[in-house]
Amino acid sequence: MDIGQEFRKIKEEVISCRKCFLYKTRTYPVIGEGSHQAKIMFVGESPGVQEDKTGHPFCGAAGKILDDLLESVSIKREDVYIANILKCRPPSNRDPQKEEIEACVPYLEKQIEIINPEIICPLGRFAMEFLMEKFGLKDQIQGISKIHGKVFEPQVTAEDVQSSLFEQKRREIKEVKIISFYHPAVATYNSNMKEILKKDFKILEKI
Repeated sequence: MDIGQEFRKIKEEVISCRKCFLYKTRTYPVIGEGSHQAKIMFVGESPGVQEDKTGHPFCGAAGKILDDLLESVSIKREDVYIANILKCRPPSNRDPQKEEIEACVPYLEKQIEIINPEIICPLGRFAMEFLMEKFGLKDQIQGISKIHGKVFEPQVTAEDVQSSLFEQKRREIKEVKIISFYHPAVATYNSNMKEILKKDFKILEKI
């Protein structure tokens, strides 16, 4: 598989996507960026104002905090992959709507399939709930305040995953760790949260 070609295909599909009305209000879609061979993948909720202006994920205030968190555990941003549940910014940064998530997640699922990371880190509640459900962990979903920084290791067959993941390239077992974190944006209005995030990120050094 030509990974570069696969990602170019995803980019073209997102740019021409008309599955929901967000394409009408976006400036640029935020497809995702980073290493295509990343062992760690971060998944946020949706683009913010700065991301919409530039097309780059986590480039605003929350992105600066994410950079600091990665640096605190000696991980280079260019060595991970960063994406969002939604590729387009919801107006006024409102919460993603169910139909928008359903329309957009096939792009993210394809990115996960291609990269095949060892660790997926949902950032915030929406990403946490979506990814835990997709990897067969629905019965273990709790509030982000209860499971942030905890490691989950789903052992499911490709057929068990409730999504289009792995349709083209079936794997007997998808070995991946799911570690949810608070969204870095929480530290922009509560400085104490940054220390909690730093403590949680230490788990990435251990594993």
